[in-house]
Amino acid sequence: MNGQLSAIAGELKQRTLRLGTRRSALAMAQSGMVAEQVSRATGRPVELVEITTYGDTSREHLAQIGGTGVFVSALRDALLDGRIDLAVHSLKDLPTAAPDGLLLAAVPEREDVRDALVVRDALTLDELAEKCGARGEGRPARVGTGSPRRMAQLNAYAAARGLDLETVPIRGNVDTRIGYVRAGELDAVVLAAAGLSRLGRLAEATQLLGTDLMLPAPGQGALAVECAAGDTALAAALAVLDHRPTRAAVTAERALLAALEAGCSAPVGALATVLGPEGPATELRLEGVVGTPDGATLLQMSTTGPIVLDGTSEQQAQALGRDLAARMLAGGAAGLMGERVL
Repeated sequence: MNGQLSAIAGELKQRTLRLGTRRSALAMAQSGMVAEQVSRATGRPVELVEITTYGDTSREHLAQIGGTGVFVSALRDALLDGRIDLAVHSLKDLPTAAPDGLLLAAVPEREDVRDALVVRDALTLDELAEKCGARGEGRPARVGTGSPRRMAQLNAYAAARGLDLETVPIRGNVDTRIGYVRAGELDAVVLAAAGLSRLGRLAEATQLLGTDLMLPAPGQGALAVECAAGDTALAAALAVLDHRPTRAAVTAERALLAALEAGCSAPVGALATVLGPEGPATELRLEGVVGTPDGATLLQMSTTGPIVLDGTSEQQAQALGRDLAARMLAGGAAGLMGERVL
């Protein structure tokens, strides 16, 4: 009898873990990377289970269908139903409210947080605007993006430098978006550098936009690994993938977003950075920006606070995010975001 129980336990230990992922090439690449890490951490094989989300099938703009949270719900449903054991998300897609029954088990080390431009003729943004503008082709440079955050900061940058630029709302995967430039329908598109890097296509970017020009979306460049809250053994195994400085940073950014009562598609940028040498006690700097999509008004603030990179870091990071949000709201942020999430 004991031998049979040992055999069953051994079989369960080797049972293949089902990792849920969206079907896009980027999602599959990201999930494949995490699957390898999970397999090493648990000693168990991992298979990818492709899940179609509403955000993948709808052609409407993200702001019209509820923001990037529409890419998450189908994966979470599959977790709660037991059809998959864990799921991988782009962390910037996650709604800030914690879901019942699920656990954010790991936030692996973050990739490049910056946005990237893919521009025709391998130009920079300034060169493109000059080539298209009054002294060149006599028209504004057309830059595609589906993000009000990117629109706000691009338009503000263009206004400050006197660039002739028009932002155009677009949807689609990386191939579709870059295809607009290759086909001459747009002069440039903006994409996350992390996504291009994970696809092995970062060389196609003609300019990486510094965070002084454009703050990223909260959580941009980071991945989120979720599992059922009740699967304590799996959660403990996944915890080894967690990168404390990254989790602290994205926690502060998402706390800012939540306290602003803004959704994933709101024109809000945020970036938290661990300052100084990495150690148990350090400082966290948080920058936030809110603006109207036309770039006419932009509100940008920052704050710095101490943080201990241990089990208390999330509470400290949340407090920092809420503090900066309060200051931004006092400075008029609510009037710049359109409809807020209540």
